[in-house]
Amino acid sequence: MNFRFLSKTALFRGCSEEDIEVMENHLDFKTLKYKKGATIISEGTIVSDIGLVLSGSIQMEHIDIWGNKSILGVVNVGGVFAEAYACIPGEPMMIDVIANEDAEILFVSVPKIFTPCSVCNNQSRLIQNLVKISAMKNLQLSRRALHTSPKTVRGRLLSYFSHQVLMQGSRKIRIPFDRQQLADYLNLDRSALSKELGKMKKDGLIEYRKNEFEIKAEL
Repeated sequence: MNFRFLSKTALFRGCSEEDIEVMENHLDFKTLKYKKGATIISEGTIVSDIGLVLSGSIQMEHIDIWGNKSILGVVNVGGVFAEAYACIPGEPMMIDVIANEDAEILFVSVPKIFTPCSVCNNQSRLIQNLVKISAMKNLQLSRRALHTSPKTVRGRLLSYFSHQVLMQGSRKIRIPFDRQQLADYLNLDRSALSKELGKMKKDGLIEYRKNEFEIKAEL
């Protein structure tokens, strides 16, 4: 187990490598590997573990009864997922968690995080970190709601690109989605998305290649 890496993640921030090594047994650490496209957690599953991405990335998605897929977010190396469901006993997952690429996941028992341990140090720090992560995830969901609220395809793209420029501090941005994933994230038809991107390029608003974009005009 790479305790140095874990000490740099949001979940274990503020904990020393020695702290985490002591916590390993108490928190029931276990690691599993998944191939790209594999289902890590299915909708309807009741979970008690939080997942931490050690390598690769995962995406959270929802498919309705008509087969329409919405991507709710992507979690990269060092990020966590399923924390909200693991913190509420008996609450079934409302989403699927899928390996976006080959991935290795560390699972940590949330009930054990909240169970006092006489041996573990900095367990309170872990709880604080978990609360901060949950709050950040709520902000991310609110942000997606803002991006999908405009009625037009261009409006949704402008909202998303504006936020990425702000977050990345540059008009040259790299997004974590391919075309289909971006369409799913913004609740758009892929062909409509591609068509609008072409129009925005023609209008001199953007230049792009794959998932790299340059914003050429004021949004």
